[in-house]
Amino acid sequence: MTVLDAKACYLPGLAAADTATHTLSFVKGTTTLNVQVPVLNTSQWDALAERVRQGSRSALKTLPSSRIVDVVAKASARLLNPQDPCRIEAEKLLPIVSGFHPEMIRLALTDCLTRFRRPQLERFLAEDFANPKLLDGFQPRPKGGWAQAVGPDLLVHVWAGNVPGLPLWSLISGLLVKAGSIGKVSSAEPLMATWFARLLVEVEPKLADSLAVVWWPGSDADTARQVFQQADVVMAYGGDAALAGVRQQVPAATRFLPHGHKISFGMVSASALDARQGVHTARLAAWDLVSYEQQGCYSPHVFYVEQGGKVTPQEFANYLASELAALHNTVPRHDLSLEEGVSVARWRQAREFATQGGGESAVLSDVASPWCVYFSGVPLVLVPSALNRTVSVVAVPALDDVVALVEPQRRWLQTAGLAASPEELFRLSTLLGRAGVTRICAIGAMASPEAGWHHDGRFSLLDLVQMVEIEQSAELAAETFSAYRN
Repeated sequence: MTVLDAKACYLPGLAAADTATHTLSFVKGTTTLNVQVPVLNTSQWDALAERVRQGSRSALKTLPSSRIVDVVAKASARLLNPQDPCRIEAEKLLPIVSGFHPEMIRLALTDCLTRFRRPQLERFLAEDFANPKLLDGFQPRPKGGWAQAVGPDLLVHVWAGNVPGLPLWSLISGLLVKAGSIGKVSSAEPLMATWFARLLVEVEPKLADSLAVVWWPGSDADTARQVFQQADVVMAYGGDAALAGVRQQVPAATRFLPHGHKISFGMVSASALDARQGVHTARLAAWDLVSYEQQGCYSPHVFYVEQGGKVTPQEFANYLASELAALHNTVPRHDLSLEEGVSVARWRQAREFATQGGGESAVLSDVASPWCVYFSGVPLVLVPSALNRTVSVVAVPALDDVVALVEPQRRWLQTAGLAASPEELFRLSTLLGRAGVTRICAIGAMASPEAGWHHDGRFSLLDLVQMVEIEQSAELAAETFSAYRN
């Protein structure tokens, strides 16, 4: 048995010796990882919130946006470097914490971090701000007058732990709008945000007091209320029930930005189903399924495949099953918990029962396979899979028919992966957007949102700021009081 130790969280101004700790333990095989996280008292929470708020005002908000982009890009480059000690530690410890295979961590972590290089960050800013200099000071407005975008002094993040790179998106969004940040890590994954915060401060020491990474038990409603009471904005990730609990703890006057449970799917047109493209698309679809074991809100649960192509929907399902089998050789599925194993077994049993009713349907794996593809020759409404490489392939006469099959899930729709011709792409995208889909991407890119994507159809940066406008009347009135007028 190997026992490893690590410390999580970043607390500016608080000495470790003065802080109580709690240990989160993770076991994988014969290795146990004990992660110490701090437990703060009431006065320490108040002191930390005030320190970050003041750090935001005195340091972060004085930096030009170009410098913040540079700092984030340099921190990301450190984690992209396979020889960097922090990257080495991430590849060593994240498989233990998350349970994901080391090769998946290596590939997915790199894919995530490439979104935070300088060109992507500049695109991130440009996506929400036609003139990113709005974040640095007042800029002229076409209608007359001036405007400035002001980020909150204190932005509190509540992160989920299902995908290791998730905290980086909101933490970086906060930095780009010059918001002081306190981020609460999940007990399921406390390390990634910790490493990134420390790297940011190494690159730019001026940020030392502008951010903090913390932990408290999800059941500790008193601490949550105390921290949220001091926040200007609260951004939270999690399931619908967890977000409902957070919402009750956030003061009514505080802006609350929730990102909850979502469901995604793929669509394959007959135009993409010749012998060559069919196999290639199945290979891409398999990676979308394998990436983080479908734990992301952008992960597919169903692939709708159009009839009439040279490759039939059932042949596509067979290709997908073969690709999942091949991927298991290089990126094995993680060991399932008891709850996960029961969920997968029940999902499979329900599909096997459905095949006994006749018609065109089949379960394309045996019980021992670490993946399961269910094929249905008749249209089925979109429902969640059991995750962990379980998916339905559903034949449809035309992709237009998919809209009616997914629209009942309107409240929870997010990503649609699409393999179709240019003419189909825009026609179908219009229909999907009306049905509630907020992101349309290529199959194979479902688990890799672009920098600056509008998460759940919202603005990543604009939702965090408030606009301050100097109307033209004020400018003209000021002119009458100038010294050279008197």
